Amino acid sequence: MLTDIMTLVGVGGLALVGGVVLDRVIQRTRLATQRSDTEAQLRQLVQSSQREADQLVKEAKIEAKGLLFQARSEQERKEREKRGELLDMEKQLRRQADDLVKKIANCDRREEESRRDEQALLHQKESLAQKERACEQATRDHVAALERVAGLTVEEGRQQLLAEIEGGVRLEAMGLTKRILDEARENADREARQIVTNAIQRITRDYVNEATISVVSLANESMKGRIIGREGRNIRALEAATGVDLIVDETPEAVIVSGFDPLRREIAKISLERLMQDGRIHPTRIEEVVEKVKGDIDKLMREEAEKVIFEVGLSDFHPEIVKLLGRLRYRTSYGQNNLYHAREAAYICGIMAAELGLDLKLAKRGALLHDIGKVVSHEEEGTHAMLGAEIAKKYGESEKVVNAIAAHHEQVEPICPESVLVAAAEALSAARPGARRETLEAYVKRLEKLESLAVGYDGVEKAYAIQAGREVRVIVQQDAISDNDALGLSRDLSRKIEQEMTYPGQIKVTVIRESRFIEFAK
Repeated sequence: MLTDIMTLVGVGGLALVGGVVLDRVIQRTRLATQRSDTEAQLRQLVQSSQREADQLVKEAKIEAKGLLFQARSEQERKEREKRGELLDMEKQLRRQADDLVKKIANCDRREEESRRDEQALLHQKESLAQKERACEQATRDHVAALERVAGLTVEEGRQQLLAEIEGGVRLEAMGLTKRILDEARENADREARQIVTNAIQRITRDYVNEATISVVSLANESMKGRIIGREGRNIRALEAATGVDLIVDETPEAVIVSGFDPLRREIAKISLERLMQDGRIHPTRIEEVVEKVKGDIDKLMREEAEKVIFEVGLSDFHPEIVKLLGRLRYRTSYGQNNLYHAREAAYICGIMAAELGLDLKLAKRGALLHDIGKVVSHEEEGTHAMLGAEIAKKYGESEKVVNAIAAHHEQVEPICPESVLVAAAEALSAARPGARRETLEAYVKRLEKLESLAVGYDGVEKAYAIQAGREVRVIVQQDAISDNDALGLSRDLSRKIEQEMTYPGQIKVTVIRESRFIEFAK
């Protein structure tokens, strides 16, 4: 039994060993099989990779051949084009060379013809010179024969003939000249009187003489205290804002606004009326009302200027010129309102231009703008005529309009008949009776005062006030005053005039120093 068990155990052990050995054999066999399969696959992959590489090489070679062929074709095409261009240039150069050869041949031919013509001209010139000498000799012989016959030389005969002709012609010319001048003067005077008369008769405007004060009516006497304010702060604020003087005196229910500037007086008057109507009178309110009134006055001046421009039949003015023209509404010259004076001058100038057949619009335009420089004459140096010309030129007015403005007081020469008419119209409007407030006596006193200030200096021989008092010419003694002294005299006199006289615009001071040497022939 034990033996059987041992036998079974031995058989089982052998079987186990045999199974293990068999399993290893099987595993080795399987591994060998797998290895062989893997090697086969690797060989196949290598072969396929080799085939693909060969294929890529073939394709790359084919593509390289194609690119090489294409580049070679492009290069050949460019070379053909270049050869064609070179051939064209060669043909063109050959044609130019042929043309140049032809031109050289033509020049040679022309030069040869010129030499032949020059020789022919020389022969003709010599022939003409010989004929001219022969003619001169014949003329001299003929003149000598005539002198022997007449008993006079050629010069004596010429002088005698000219004297006889001159005497007769001069007598006729003097008579004809006198008759023409008399007729022209008579016709000119008659036509001028007729034109000026017609122009003045068609203008019948009157001016209200403006003073330097304005009166504001009050509702009651208690309003004066409110206008003055506590410790006078209201009246000081109003005077500072408007630039005028307020006079609150014993005049019942009235306040006087005093000032030389009509525009400032008008602003102060309207502002005071609005403050009294509103009832709120204090410095802050005064400043607000004055600023608002200034804006309203500016608008009113523009509207007034546009109205005047429309009345005289003009248009196309620069906005700044319209604004400056409106400011003339509150500018006066010897009591004459400048805006209405400009309008009247435009009417008169237009009528005279129409009568004479000149440019109507140009004449009216120059007359309407002739005093525009007075708007800035108190702010800038220079005469109002020259300032006005600068303003007109700045804002695009024509050269003739600028000249008409500058020449209306004869400070420059007129360049057209319209400029002369503008000066005449301005003088007619200003000289019309009642147009200006200044009397003859005051005018004469102002000129005498101007001359007396000048002759008060040592070494002054004479002094003349000219151009209606706009210029004073001082003649000094050459031995008593040097050039430097004359310069100082002009400056001192101008400052003295500014301090002691009241006048519109500016006054030109001219000091004349000259040397005169006089002898008498006895």
